[in-house]
Amino acid sequence: MRSLLLLLALVILSALAFAWPGLFGSAASDPFLASRSGLWALIALAMFAIGWRLPGDEVARVARRWPSVLGGTAIQYASMPLLAVATASVARLDADATVGLMLVGCVPGAMASNVLTLMARGNVSYSVGLTTAATLASPLVVPLALRWTLGGVSVDFPAVEAMRQLALFVVVPVGLGHAIGRLPRRRHRLDGPVASLVANLVILWIIAVVVASNRDRLAGPSLQLITALLAVNLLGYLAGDLGGRLLRVDPPMRRALTLEVGMQNAGLGTTMALTLFPDRPAAAIPCALYTFGCMLTGTALASWWSIRADRSPADPRPEDAQRV
Repeated sequence: MRSLLLLLALVILSALAFAWPGLFGSAASDPFLASRSGLWALIALAMFAIGWRLPGDEVARVARRWPSVLGGTAIQYASMPLLAVATASVARLDADATVGLMLVGCVPGAMASNVLTLMARGNVSYSVGLTTAATLASPLVVPLALRWTLGGVSVDFPAVEAMRQLALFVVVPVGLGHAIGRLPRRRHRLDGPVASLVANLVILWIIAVVVASNRDRLAGPSLQLITALLAVNLLGYLAGDLGGRLLRVDPPMRRALTLEVGMQNAGLGTTMALTLFPDRPAAAIPCALYTFGCMLTGTALASWWSIRADRSPADPRPEDAQRV
């Protein structure tokens, strides 16, 4: 029931963010755009809440299984550019839409996948490990992938800035939250409901801010482009699930990998499109659409997993569903 309410809240809040100027006039203060400068602080807050909820044994397990992190990262960087190339070819998109779709396929995974992995009762420490590995590999992989998919385009990837943001707003808050959460104390007051609620509310607001920031780009896209983006997104989830089965990881880790592969950092793709291709402003449209779309489908998928409550016999860790 809680997951269905979150989905309903997502739709209502996103619709409100999109329609705000039309409902209240352009002169009215826009709370979504006003909070845009604090978006990274909100992400850090969500990561802190996630770290608070991380079981210590889960972190230790992922550390011992580091090859699964490298394997998951390889699956992401192998599957998503290929899916983007294949989809653009089948859909016969125009040049601008093709450039945007290639950017979607080549950028590293979205940090929001860490929050949705918590909602999905997945292995959050594995999700954070995947995001970290993908971002650290991105300075080498992203330019090569873009050069291959776009035919020799010279790409200046903001590697240092991407890694700085990851460290400051993902790795450090998760580590700090985990360290404080493991201190001997009366933990029941903040454990479970409060930490999970904070993470869920933050991701809903982040999605709404993304919608508000891209109102113009989200308006009136072609059905052809929407279908292509949806295909890349859903096939990305499928590639993550199949990759998890290939790596023989347990269901909580497979859920984390599924979300990580299907949810690309298209917000970074939007920035790269506007920076690298100033003569093609329309190339940012697929990235903006994917940012909202993958969060919507990712939230729906995580909610479905949450409703199932991870009580199937195939899940070796049913106790996790009670802890989240």
